[in-house]
Amino acid sequence: MTSSADLAHRLGIPSGPLFFPVTPYGPDGSVDLGVYRAHVRQGVDAGAAAVFACCGTGEFHALTPEEFQDCVRAAVAETAGRVPVVAGAGYGTALAVRYARLAAAAGADGLLALPPYLVVAGQGGLLRHYREVAAATPLPVIVYQRDNAVFTPETVVELARTEGIIGLKDGLGDLDLMQRTVSAVRTEVPGDFLYFNGLPTAEQTQLAYRAIGVPLYSSAVFCFAPEVALAFHRALVEDDRATADRLLDGFYRPFVELRARGRGYAVSLVKAGVRLRGLDVGEVRPPLHEPDEDHVKQLAQIIERGHALLEEAR
Repeated sequence: MTSSADLAHRLGIPSGPLFFPVTPYGPDGSVDLGVYRAHVRQGVDAGAAAVFACCGTGEFHALTPEEFQDCVRAAVAETAGRVPVVAGAGYGTALAVRYARLAAAAGADGLLALPPYLVVAGQGGLLRHYREVAAATPLPVIVYQRDNAVFTPETVVELARTEGIIGLKDGLGDLDLMQRTVSAVRTEVPGDFLYFNGLPTAEQTQLAYRAIGVPLYSSAVFCFAPEVALAFHRALVEDDRATADRLLDGFYRPFVELRARGRGYAVSLVKAGVRLRGLDVGEVRPPLHEPDEDHVKQLAQIIERGHALLEEAR
């Protein structure tokens, strides 16, 4: 089983985007593990640095525990150790612990601990929740900050001191809070604590996040436009601002503006993009809904424009 130090080292190497695959469903609505394995395989072959299975883009909320474990097991089998597999774990503490143990049994290398279900808890309760999830298995844990799980810098210091917790993924977007958090952990907890930009379409804000010491980010775009995502990642690593700006202006900003036109589009529009690229991953499960037909046509145009930008740069 992967140790905390091993996973932190593997994730900390900026070899490519972090891949958050969608979960495919067949015509009868059941999980299609064959298509899922193909989707994971394509992502790893394209250059993903890690696979984050059954997280937000993978509709964690819509999966039964059995489906969750099947998907994590399939991702582990398909990656065959080439890249680490990190699985989502969420809901209340008892269920989050159960999902953590299912992920461990399926062979995952780590956990992304999602916000607890619905309740708005104080800092002490949140700290207890994530410590119990981290103690449930030997798997290293990344804590996801967003919605009802927002931490003070002092709480993140305590999370960083907790055995098994190796990083924080931020889906809030408060750069002032993140800068104070990075500074507090750097001051109080020696060692390498990982930080991830977890905002929807994180590329749109990654230049700012890199500037405050957050080099890693999730890439939903990688699901359906891996060439564009890889080019942007390479531009960041090589400090090629001209390419980064070209892709931001011509691809990412139009995509983000389209994504903002529908609730749940951070998942359903991505899934539509995967279908446009030729892999039938089915529709999203309720309560999410499919994008409007016109929006899917606009997405196709944005993808085409992204590839055109890559050709122009050659």
